[in-house]
Amino acid sequence: MNVRVALTALFLFILPLPCPSAPKTSPDPPRHPEEDLRYQVELGSPASLGRAAALLQERDAGLERNRSFNAAGAAILTTVYPDTLALSFYPDVQSHSYSRILEGVRGGTYVSPSSRSRDFLEYVLPFLAYYGAESAGRNLPGQTPLRAALADLDKAAQLNPASVLPGLFRGFVYEKTGDLPRAETAYKKALENGDCYPAETGIARVLVRQNKKDEALALLEKLGSAYPANLELKKMRARIYREHRDWPRAGSLAADILRQDSRNGEFLLLRAQVLLEQGQFHQAAAPLDAYAALDPAAPPGAASPEGRRYLFLRARILAEGSRGQSRTGALDMLRPLISAAPEEGDIALYAAALLLESPREEERAEGRTILDQLLRSPQAGPETLTLALKDEIRRENWKGAKACLDRLLPRRREDGDLLDAWRVERELGNYAAALSHARELYGRNPSGEEAAAAYITALTDTGRNSEASRIIEQRLAAVSGGPHKSRYYYLRSKIRTSEDAVLNDLRAALFEDPRNLDALIAIFDIYHRRGDEKRAAYYLRQALSIAPGNPHLKQYEAQYGPLLHN
Repeated sequence: MNVRVALTALFLFILPLPCPSAPKTSPDPPRHPEEDLRYQVELGSPASLGRAAALLQERDAGLERNRSFNAAGAAILTTVYPDTLALSFYPDVQSHSYSRILEGVRGGTYVSPSSRSRDFLEYVLPFLAYYGAESAGRNLPGQTPLRAALADLDKAAQLNPASVLPGLFRGFVYEKTGDLPRAETAYKKALENGDCYPAETGIARVLVRQNKKDEALALLEKLGSAYPANLELKKMRARIYREHRDWPRAGSLAADILRQDSRNGEFLLLRAQVLLEQGQFHQAAAPLDAYAALDPAAPPGAASPEGRRYLFLRARILAEGSRGQSRTGALDMLRPLISAAPEEGDIALYAAALLLESPREEERAEGRTILDQLLRSPQAGPETLTLALKDEIRRENWKGAKACLDRLLPRRREDGDLLDAWRVERELGNYAAALSHARELYGRNPSGEEAAAAYITALTDTGRNSEASRIIEQRLAAVSGGPHKSRYYYLRSKIRTSEDAVLNDLRAALFEDPRNLDALIAIFDIYHRRGDEKRAAYYLRQALSIAPGNPHLKQYEAQYGPLLHN
């Protein structure tokens, strides 16, 4: 194929796709044809490179300057905008003025321009060695060489202030060296000069690192619609969906990524996690097997983050997939992972939850030791605080539960959190605080049975019986029967003024739900006060069958002992 045909084919497949950011520069002024070709390449946007391609189709491909601009445009396009290509470029094997720089780019070497150079492209093309390093499977250099390139990029911006490339590359340097505010500013500068979706992708990465995940996701969704095949965009969205626990979307993207890159370890593990979260334990084993087969000579171990993630997911299959029959095996896998990386809190938190569910006191104590270590961190997450809260409530350590709530509620106020807060404050005798939490919960969800019951109880605890009575009557009329209606009868019994009316409501409560423990205890207390031992023993026996460890009931067990067995 001659050079003219190769050059024509090379640029005919540039696809100027729509880009989310529209150019903001004014139309280019008339230029000498050679200057205009150079200018379009220097602008560095997909649209300007497309215009350069059109100009080159009309030129003599054998001329050295045309080959130079062809090579420069091809290098920028393939490295910065791979999603704008339908086919690969044909290589230009002849030498040109940028041959030495681009040879360095291919080898990952930054070829610095001459100090006297006034050629914009000599200042930006060397940076392609850094910008394309990760996609080429090479490691980036350290911070010092990256920051050293800023001087060349500053010079390039002076030579052509309208180009998107200096801002894009400066943003990349700042991002990789951890200066996120400057990175965002530089990326935005690139977008001011023209369409440049890699700059928007860079902004999304910065937002993720700044923990502005929702803003990042909105931007990534827009970019993903414009560039549906872009692998980086898919990976970034999948990671955010994983953090948001949006398993259907995370799973769909993980499967799509694996169709493009079947040996990607990170997303094999994500695919397995999604299947686990969806209860598909048998299917989750397949991506884990594929992960283990990536390097048969080096089985996944606790030494690497991915290896620990793999073993963690295997442990979860043992613990959850066998209906708890392999808890011991799962814990045997988890303990070394915690020792190897105690900072990986999700593994430690999962192990603590398993241990706290154990019927063995020594295992529950081990779980609390792990949990206490996690709680020492000021950044302990809501999941950690929730597990600690549930454990304190289960042990009826209400002061400990209150300490957990004081850390949890400023960060999260879900319905379940408010319900726990109402219960804890009530047990501590803080009825005004309990009412405040119950009112907030009921205001959010007035049709919810748990919210209504908590609010009614809080109203009666604070003497607001008329308001409580109004809500109870509304609920009794609305509920057809069963445990919920039983609860409302019990709650109404608490605001009755006559003992006979109280007994009638308690009997109605037990008719709707014979296992209503509150109603059983309340009716036992009445007959116990009356000295009606036979009826008291009858209700005490039923209550103890439901809650044999209840402290209130246990104190009467010896007194009614003979009657309980009749």
